[in-house]
Amino acid sequence: MRVNIQGLIDNAKCYRMVRQLRWPEQVECPHCHATQIAKNGHDETQPDRQRYVCRLCNRAFDDLTGTVFSGHHQPLAVWMLCLYFMGLNLSNRQIAAELEMHENSIQEMTTTLRNGIVAQEPNVMLEGTVECDEVYVIAGHKGHSESVKKNAASPENAS
Repeated sequence: MRVNIQGLIDNAKCYRMVRQLRWPEQVECPHCHATQIAKNGHDETQPDRQRYVCRLCNRAFDDLTGTVFSGHHQPLAVWMLCLYFMGLNLSNRQIAAELEMHENSIQEMTTTLRNGIVAQEPNVMLEGTVECDEVYVIAGHKGHSESVKKNAASPENAS
């Protein structure tokens, strides 16, 4: 007997987790970053997906607006399972088998997730004094390792 793993994941809990991770203090408008937000019902197809309206810019949004999950038809629980399986280093073929989905759909999902993870990495800005060690690389001696060793051992190259 094969267990449908999707049936074991609670979509409501997935949405609560997204809200908690996305807005640990309070809901914020993804458009203007205001915190004057009013709840505005739920999505018709995904009742656990909360809708909001910003009182400052009057724009509507929901739990997934501006995330990698936005604009896709798969339930959030499927995305979470896919992410979990990716963390276990399962192949797209294995993930497709576990979720009983077509491999092309899983390829699209894993690519979206990977691109979203990379897009969320903060830009590194160096500040203050930055030091870098000096490196000397001998190039162009492929196949002539003896001449490289001989040059490195000569007295003028000794420090």
